[in-house]
Amino acid sequence: MRHLKAGRKLNRHSAHRLALFRNQAKSLLAHGRITTTIPKAKELTGFVDHLITLAKRGDLHARRLVLRDLQDVKLVRRLFDEIAPRYKDRPGGYTRVLKLAERRKGDGTQLALVELVD
Repeated sequence: MRHLKAGRKLNRHSAHRLALFRNQAKSLLAHGRITTTIPKAKELTGFVDHLITLAKRGDLHARRLVLRDLQDVKLVRRLFDEIAPRYKDRPGGYTRVLKLAERRKGDGTQLALVELVD
């Protein structure tokens, strides 16, 4: 039984799953929106929301924690200087998942659009 086991495994081991979320978070923060599958999108929202919440704090420790996950100094600077101040009065929910009508060509999986809320 999986009582109290939160999160989806997505058929990946933990290091692969973490790398997936880091890469998708980088793309989302760089471009503002990405297209992915629905389960990946739902898990990504919590990961990105946590990064934005840390960036809203604005201190050095928060910057280092975000840099640990994003590993891109320019993107971390953009997150702290441009993205996080947009959400200073918002208590959470910085991302939105929209289900798309189209399906992926190869396997027919339903796709979702993940975007930052304005």
